[in-house]
Amino acid sequence: MRVVQIGTGGWGKNHARILSQLDVLVAICDADKQRCKEFGEKYSVNQYDSIDSLLSSEDFDAAVICTPTSTHAKIATQLIQAKKHVFVEKPMTYLSEEGEDLMKLAERNKVLLTCGYIERFNPAVGIVKDFVKSRKYGELVMLEFHRENRMPLHIKDVGIIYDTSVHDIDTAMWLFDDTPEVIFARAGKIRHEHEDFASIMLGFKDNKVAIISSNWITPTRVRTFNAVCTDAIISSDFITQEVKIETNNDTEIPRNEKKEPLLLELQTFLGAIEGKNELLVKAQHAVNVTKIAEAALLSSQKGTPIYLDLK
Repeated sequence: MRVVQIGTGGWGKNHARILSQLDVLVAICDADKQRCKEFGEKYSVNQYDSIDSLLSSEDFDAAVICTPTSTHAKIATQLIQAKKHVFVEKPMTYLSEEGEDLMKLAERNKVLLTCGYIERFNPAVGIVKDFVKSRKYGELVMLEFHRENRMPLHIKDVGIIYDTSVHDIDTAMWLFDDTPEVIFARAGKIRHEHEDFASIMLGFKDNKVAIISSNWITPTRVRTFNAVCTDAIISSDFITQEVKIETNNDTEIPRNEKKEPLLLELQTFLGAIEGKNELLVKAQHAVNVTKIAEAALLSSQKGTPIYLDLK
């Protein structure tokens, strides 16, 4: 397996580290020539400062794209047309129509296309998913998510909904195993060019709901969620990967081994290319997340709920 890393900024450098650990990294591509040289030398791989030079000179099977959201569609299109398997960091595209075009292009070129919704690979989410599937604590009826922190310096072209809330939008659909029927949101900006705080409600069938609260205002880093079931509330922390279950009679803290979600995510992508497993995040899942993010922004602007009919 030969994989190239495109973009070595805020999150891309972590992908490069993992791909090197897995001994599949063969090249770095970054428009920033100094950073490209730095990471190429660090991992002893080839260096390119453009997609064109990469495609004309490097032999590889797959690419991981960690560039600004506005560039995802163009870069992914070039790679898919060259019949390369593609992993795009979230969100897959800025516009859902671009995501649908990529999905169709990948199908035509018979290559895999996935997106970096990393929380599906978080052991804390995995434990809750198992409980929900087995109904050990009854039916899942409500999810509550909180993500708070200062704005990451590398984020320039999107607001908090596209950068942060999308994680919880995807996780909500993953845990409910369903798509929402209605979206209502409030968002605004205090210190940044784009919205830097948002509260989103996703309404699923049978009155099930996910409430997503995100902001770039709070000085401390918070990444938590609660799963409210008919027989218990399950509290989880994305960072520590700890899970706590509270019932009428008891409080339980299940044992779980802490693992790096990014390693699991990239191993799953590579395994799918080799035919060892299925992709956990399908392109359609990523398109649905973008459609919901679009609806949340529209709802916050109009002050009304937005109804969707997703696949």
